[in-house]
Parts: sequence; structure tokens; C-alpha cells
Amino acid sequence: MKTNIVVDAKGLSCPMPIVKAKKAIDSLESGQVMELETTDKGSVKDVQSWVKATNHELLKMEEDNGVYRFIVKKSLPFRADS
Repeated sequence: MKTNIVVDAKGLSCPMPIVKAKKAIDSLESGQVMELETTDKGSVKDVQSWVKATNHELLKMEEDNGVYRFIVKKSLPFRADS
């Protein structure tokens, strides 16, 4: 899967992976894709909650040798008239 940006948050603990993810996804256009890599087990729940709260789309989540990889698609901007 093609990603537009890769965020390396390995070695960081909560809330830094989410802080880095938010900053990175804010730099993307709607529909673009971010890959986030973490080593913090807590990021599994944190990322799922953050994606739900921000209306982004979690396309894939996997774990490989203690590295958690999240593929997140930036949501379309909210429009009150739609």
C-alpha cells in the first residue's frame, strides 16, 4: 500500500506517538495515507481511539517483532452543508 508519509515513533511512550501522528496527518491532504510505527503497546488502543475521535480511517494495523504499524487515511474535511 502506498503511503504519503511515514512517522517513526518507535521508542516513544504515550502521548508522543499520537502527538507525532497528529502533526504528520495535519500536513496531508484529505484522502492521503500515513504510516505510523510505534513500539508502545499502549498505542494500539490510543491510535484506535484517536482515529475514531478524529474521523480518520484506520486501514490496517499489524505487529511485527514488537513494532506496531498503523496505516491511517486522512478523512475528508467536515462540511456542515452536506
